[in-house]
Amino acid sequence: MRMELKQGSFLWYLYLDKIYCLLSLRNVKALVEYFHILDAHRKDTLNDVLFYHFLHHVTNLKSRQIKIVFDMLDWMCVGEIGFDQFYVLVCILLSHQNHLEEQFMYRHSRPVFDLLDVDGELNIDASNFYMYRFLFSIKKQELRELFRDFDITGDRRLNYKEFKLYTIFSTDKSGDKQKTVQEEEEKQKEKETEKEKEKEKEKVKEKEEEKEKLMSMFMKKKLQTNVSQKNVLEKLRFRSGEHD
Repeated sequence: MRMELKQGSFLWYLYLDKIYCLLSLRNVKALVEYFHILDAHRKDTLNDVLFYHFLHHVTNLKSRQIKIVFDMLDWMCVGEIGFDQFYVLVCILLSHQNHLEEQFMYRHSRPVFDLLDVDGELNIDASNFYMYRFLFSIKKQELRELFRDFDITGDRRLNYKEFKLYTIFSTDKSGDKQKTVQEEEEKQKEKETEKEKEKEKEKVKEKEEEKEKLMSMFMKKKLQTNVSQKNVLEKLRFRSGEHD
């Protein structure tokens, strides 16, 4: 099941820059106020309970997934997260909602790498990446290909350079995919335009045929009228000659 924001929630109305995958200053200010509203204990943090209710309210994530996300953000294991982690999470959610996951990982490769490096060993193993893949819309097959193609050292882990290389490749691939989609959409639009033109031609043709048909009927009727008038005149002349 794809992670989605619930329509009508607060995050639904925030705008994420498509190039840098960051919020505008105005949106950040609004998010700060929202964070303070969620912070029921006035500690400038959210504990696991408050965090759960927040994510449950704005997303369709399951309880297990929410706990996984909280543990990822609470990398110091203090049982709560601050605004910085909250901000990163919101940007991840919005990038996911806007299909900008690859762009987000590329623009913020270091913070993302640090989040996925749960053990703090300066590398990411497949199990950690698999656990959090739903945040970045990475499929199982894509994950296998990722470690097959970018695990240059062959230790079945990704260091930061290998991960950064993956984000660059993934962004380029995503750009090519978007370009292909745009080209297909343009072709489809051209086809639809051609169909519309053909329909217009058919309409014009039908109107011309209808016009010719009406004109033909009019001329035929006029001819019949003329013949009828001529017959009447001839009869009148004939009768006039009889009287003479």
